[in-house]
Amino acid sequence: MRGLGTGDPRAQGTLKAVITAVAVLAALGLLVSACGTGGTGARDEGPASDSVAAGAATPSTSPSATPDRVDAIRLVKADPEVSAAVKRDLKPCVGDEYPVDVSYGNLTGGSADDVVINVMTCGDAVGVGSYVYREDGDAYKNVFRSEEPPVYAEIDRGDLVITQQVYAKGDSVAYPSAEEVITYRWMVNRFTERARKHTDYSKVVGGESPAPAEN
Repeated sequence: MRGLGTGDPRAQGTLKAVITAVAVLAALGLLVSACGTGGTGARDEGPASDSVAAGAATPSTSPSATPDRVDAIRLVKADPEVSAAVKRDLKPCVGDEYPVDVSYGNLTGGSADDVVINVMTCGDAVGVGSYVYREDGDAYKNVFRSEEPPVYAEIDRGDLVITQQVYAKGDSVAYPSAEEVITYRWMVNRFTERARKHTDYSKVVGGESPAPAEN
């Protein structure tokens, strides 16, 4: 039987078929190799994810968010805006523990946190004075005060919220007749009232039952 020469058209067709088959096998081999490495295909070659980029970033050198603590007792006693009665009654309850709550937060948009101080009584923790201090140079300036007990001041999402219990004649400290909640916002260098809510409490549910009427 006579062999096929390279000039024979049948030989050329056979050679092309072999070359094509080899190329297909090589491509399949590369694909199998890529899958065998445990990668995720084209996603491994894409841009770094946000989490990867963040992990490679230089650590932040910003200062701690913890505000500088103030001496609340000294601040209140040295404040000429605080009444003499509050200063006189501001004494330790036990040891050197004063009945004072201190909160820090951004109320006035200053470069430092504002300071909210609530002064209370020792026995029943009734608020007798609430004050807001704003940093002014190297000192703090009184920008709000309320001395109508019982009163308590809080910071709520950038607003100043004042809660006052309302007592009628004969009410005990534990059961006031009503509550006033007043919300203030810092505007044009002063606190301006933005909202007010009044709630009348029941004397029957969770409170004191009214005295029976006389026959």
